[in-house]
Amino acid sequence: MTTTPERPVELGMPGRGAFDGDHPPSKELISDCVHCGFCLTTCPTYTLWGEEMDSPRGRIYLMKSGLEGEPMTDSMVQHFDACLGCMACVTACPSGVQYDKLIEATRAQVERNHDRSPGDRALRNAIFALFPYKRRLRALRGPLRLYQRSGLPKVVRRSGLLERLAPKLAVMESLAPPLEKREPIPARTPATGTRRAVVGLLTGCVQGEFFPGVNAATVRVLAAEGCDVIVPQSQGCCGALSVHNGRDDEAKRFARRTVEAFESAGVDWVVVNAAGCGSSMKEYADLLADDPAYAERARAFTDKVRDVSEILAELGTVATRHPLEVTVAYHDACHLAHAQGVRAQPRALLQEIPGLQLREIPEAAICCGSAGIWNVLNPEPARELGDRKAANIASTGAALLVTANPGCLMQVASSLQRRGTDIGMAHTVEVLDASIRGLPVSALGVST
Repeated sequence: MTTTPERPVELGMPGRGAFDGDHPPSKELISDCVHCGFCLTTCPTYTLWGEEMDSPRGRIYLMKSGLEGEPMTDSMVQHFDACLGCMACVTACPSGVQYDKLIEATRAQVERNHDRSPGDRALRNAIFALFPYKRRLRALRGPLRLYQRSGLPKVVRRSGLLERLAPKLAVMESLAPPLEKREPIPARTPATGTRRAVVGLLTGCVQGEFFPGVNAATVRVLAAEGCDVIVPQSQGCCGALSVHNGRDDEAKRFARRTVEAFESAGVDWVVVNAAGCGSSMKEYADLLADDPAYAERARAFTDKVRDVSEILAELGTVATRHPLEVTVAYHDACHLAHAQGVRAQPRALLQEIPGLQLREIPEAAICCGSAGIWNVLNPEPARELGDRKAANIASTGAALLVTANPGCLMQVASSLQRRGTDIGMAHTVEVLDASIRGLPVSALGVST
């Protein structure tokens, strides 16, 4: 196995433990776990299978075994790979176990020290050759739009042929949202009225190319709330998918470029409207802690990162809200609620809208099964989790589902469509935008 020239490491070898010496999972953090079991009911894989080693405390036990000399086996890696990284266990844990840091350190070890099967390696390489690159995603839009307009998707899904022959490709096909027309966003949008802040917007990869309306709505809402909005043209991928899948060096390269892009923009805050991106960007200080050229810059950058609902709550809203007579089920994106602890702000913003009724979704802490690329790598359990989430959403009787992450929108839309549930879907800022602009609820895909 080769390592990148950027960071030579001493690889773990049989008889010497599962992990090499480059930031293995912390023994001190592992010792915080008292195996109480509070995490079990919120862990999606334990909920599905009831298998101890597919629970957070079980995986922590495996980490401890690896530190004590147990070699990295296929079975051990299988349990680590099965983790969605939803961080519901972090919220549930009464002992404050930092499972997020433990699993991310472990994933990096797996990617360096484990030989994956040729098929698994090829699929992962294909995913990471596409999704973090905006131009490549943009090139995919044309053929995908033609395919969607041709009527073939219904034929393909009805036949079930693709699902039988290539289930992972079938998942990717079913997740692709109906592509909207791209909405160009100016490099600078001035505040409406008195300027209260200057913010930079991360446009994202999947968000920017598959959900361009979300970015456009974010700019309009921020401007209406008194923000000059800067969109650095040099920005690229933030590295979230890479860091969540143990591709450490790749994640660091993306993080450095993101820091550079927003440093030169001279903004007060860096605003993110995708939960997975935001959680990773808030961890840049840890990711780049060993980089003398970027450690301090990363800390300064991290201090500026805010989810769009956070910055609106911090500033306080001033733009007039027009009524939206609609019942809304709000879905907590895991990397917003659990990883960032942002739960109250989006709900409070929605409840400011006259006529809007907010309904809570049962089993809200259980992940929908998206988890970055987890639903592509693990299509069958992801489908089970998606169907479970769809049933809970349908039970609310809401006319509109609102969430704050593109992966969740794709996963839940696919699951709701499969069960035949007709419900509108929107990002939080799209609902705020519709209210500020006085649009009808039909603009959010709600049947009237």
